[in-house]
Amino acid sequence: MWQRIQTLYLALAAILNAALGSWVPLYKENSADWILATDRLEVLIGFGLTALGALICIFLYKKRQNQFVLNRLLMILNLFLLGFFVFRSLNLSGETVVSEKGIGMLIPIFSIVLLVLANRNIKKDEDLVKSVDRLR
Repeated sequence: MWQRIQTLYLALAAILNAALGSWVPLYKENSADWILATDRLEVLIGFGLTALGALICIFLYKKRQNQFVLNRLLMILNLFLLGFFVFRSLNLSGETVVSEKGIGMLIPIFSIVLLVLANRNIKKDEDLVKSVDRLR
């Protein structure tokens, strides 16, 4: 389980969503303080579900098809989060004043990249197991 590269990718995605999602600022609203994921319930739920799903996916190493499907669902969830951030950044009030977007808005992009890399390696494992089964 731990020797597989997709486990590393999934663990990085879980850490990225769980830890950095709570500490890194998302955006600044009306010259107020920075908005974090803990300030927005929908964003916190999205980051939490992605982190929990990635952890669950790590322990599904014997069921590669389920792992693959769960990763796809996590990618879709991250696309929704990314769409929410894009919608939110385009609708920030006070655009006459310089509005600031934080680095936290990029977390779903990094998470999607890590999940795609994990899926690619899960697919390689599945193909390897199928090729070995053909030889028996």
